[in-house]
Amino acid sequence: MKAVAYLEAGAIERADALLDVELPMPQPGPRDLRVRVAAVSVNPVDTKIRKSRQPQPQRPEVLGWDAVGIVDAVGAQVEGFSVGDRVFYAGAIDRPGTNAEYHLVDARIVGRAPVKLSDAEAAALPLTAITAWELLFDRLGVPQGGGEGQALLVIGGAGGVGSMLIQLARQLTRLTVIATASRPETQAWCRELGAHHVIDHAQAFAPQLAAIGWPQVPLVASLTQSDEHWAAIVEATAPQGRIALIDDPVQPLDVMALKRKSLSLHWELMFTRSLFQTPDMAAQGALLDEVAKLVDEGRLRTTVTQTLQPINAANVRQAHALIESGRARGKVTIQGW
Repeated sequence: MKAVAYLEAGAIERADALLDVELPMPQPGPRDLRVRVAAVSVNPVDTKIRKSRQPQPQRPEVLGWDAVGIVDAVGAQVEGFSVGDRVFYAGAIDRPGTNAEYHLVDARIVGRAPVKLSDAEAAALPLTAITAWELLFDRLGVPQGGGEGQALLVIGGAGGVGSMLIQLARQLTRLTVIATASRPETQAWCRELGAHHVIDHAQAFAPQLAAIGWPQVPLVASLTQSDEHWAAIVEATAPQGRIALIDDPVQPLDVMALKRKSLSLHWELMFTRSLFQTPDMAAQGALLDEVAKLVDEGRLRTTVTQTLQPINAANVRQAHALIESGRARGKVTIQGW
């Protein structure tokens, strides 16, 4: 089967950074679905792993943690799925990725794809929707339908996760949503998705928050450059507030700065459930089904802003370069073989 992979970890500028390869057809395990991949998307995790995780000798590393496709084969212990089902999911970080014609995925972390979206539109959603959902409801502890009188500050609102978090917070809670974005086009994007307010993260937070009536906020989702914004985040968070992070800070974070306000710090990694086979692993499949329902009801929208075609090394490489530029808005998807 066709796949896009790499043999040496390194920079995207290298001619061999990503390669078109042929790999054997994978055979499903007892809990697996084998999916004929129709579309994928590219996330920051793809670029991080490509730069840092060295493949084993002569074993191409396939990236990709988002896919839409048709179930081609079903493992003996799988329940609830059949050959021919159209599904979407984000996969597992300790298994080969979705940039392949056929892909194996544990059925517990798979949802049925939204009926009203094309493959390219649906491929933008799984990883970011799972991350945003778990961050909002599991890490920050906001109950669905709750949050009245509270505000959520979303730092990096125009990125993939931010784009889903703004929508979920608006549709499923009563929070006031404050997003950050630094360019006119990304600020407009955040407002389109439902943010009540948008401030510029290239400027000081405190005066901007004070100007919109929220000098301090009880909930902060820091999605990018958390180390650069750390002092401003601590200053902006209300006493006994909660801060959730998803990025990889370059500089260590001073957790002692949280003590005076009794602030709590929460990490969100959507791969935790699959990586550790947690008892609640099937919650990811269930939440993807709920996301698909919300999409089909018109309450959530795809966050795709660019689609490339076909799925090959050149287009995956182009998507990696865009993400690494730091100027991506929403999601980039790639469809077809």
